[in-house]
This record gives sequence, C-alpha cells and structure tokens, in this order.
Amino acid sequence: MTLPQRSILDSRLNTLNEQLLKMSSLVDIAIEKSMASLYDRDSAMAAEVVAGDMVVNDLRYAVEDEALQILATQQPMATDLRQVVAAIHIAVELERIGDHASGIASLVERMQGEEEIESLHKLPKMAKRAKDMVRTAVDAYVKRDEDLAYSMMTKDDKIDRQYRKLFRETMVEMRDDDYIRRATFLLWVGHDLERIGDRATNIAERVIYMESGEHVEFMSSVD
Repeated sequence: MTLPQRSILDSRLNTLNEQLLKMSSLVDIAIEKSMASLYDRDSAMAAEVVAGDMVVNDLRYAVEDEALQILATQQPMATDLRQVVAAIHIAVELERIGDHASGIASLVERMQGEEEIESLHKLPKMAKRAKDMVRTAVDAYVKRDEDLAYSMMTKDDKIDRQYRKLFRETMVEMRDDDYIRRATFLLWVGHDLERIGDRATNIAERVIYMESGEHVEFMSSVD
C-alpha cells in the first residue's frame, strides 16, 4: 500500500473510531440517566433516554456505512480488515446496550403509582460495573489493547454473581404477594444490567479477534 493510500485508510479508520467513541459516550450517558430516572421516579428523564435511543441507532448505521465504504474503496488487509469487521460488530453491541438502557427507562413510566421499591439499593453496584465494562471494552478497541480486553472479560463473572444474588433475594421477597409486581420490575432492571455486561464482553472478544485473528469466547465460571 502506497503512503497516500495508507494515509487515506488511516483517516477513514480514525473516523470509524470517532463514531464508535460517540456511540459509547451516548450509551454511557443513557445507562447513567436510566438508572437516575429509576431511583428518582423521574419520568421526564426516562423519556429523554428512550427518545435518545434513536440517535444511537442512527450512529450504528453510520458506522456500518463507513465500514462498507472502507471495504469497497480501500480494500484493507490483515489487521486493518479485522478492525473494520470488528467495528461493525461493536456498533451492533453498543446499539443493543442502548436498547437495554432504554428498556430500564421505559419501566419508570410503568412504575408510576407503585410504592417505593426498597430493594433498589441492590442495583447501583451492578450499574457501575456494567458502565465500567462498556468503557473498558471500547477503550481496548481504540487502543488495540488485547490484554485490556482479556482483563475486562473477567469482570463478567462479578456482574453475573451480582445478578444471581439479586434474583435469589428477590425471589424470597416475592413471597409477599403485595411485592410481586415491584419485585418483577427490579428483576427486569437487573437482567438488563447483566446483559449490558454480556455485550461488553462480546466487544472485548472482538478486540481480541481484531488483534490476534483468533476467536475466543469467554466462559463464565458462575454456576
């Protein structure tokens, strides 16, 4: 590849990275706002999260369009090709993470009129871990850091354990018939957070493929 061609390809790859970083920032904010709207029963903030999901969706398609343009016009090889393919997959995962944040926010309206859920204090640690996992996974992609991707995947066990603990404790609390509906909402939120962690792990797996050419699949050690 000649120097001018290399320069053009690098510029297009940088554009791809910037688009993914923007997506990552938006879903990070969406997770933060969805949880805040849940804690505060703030339906206006929840509506912002749901409406903002369309922007994330549009960015996903922008990433795909940019990636296809690179494939068609630059004909990248080896690691560059894997980076473009990885970007497409990562954009899909980030879009799905945005869906999970929107799903949490959409529950706020349904919870209007319900009594306070005392067990909400179980969620902040899960939410923080989910956000940290997404940030680290995208950071590993941008830095092309395979070791960082591996280290991030080990965190998936922790968020899985948190969700299973939440599930067990909530099942006990649901013995109170008056609490069943509220407990169900709590479990839905916990499930969305757990799935965000899973999708961050998928991103990390793509980073490892991008750098090594090897497909790895993280196997949780949680029973």
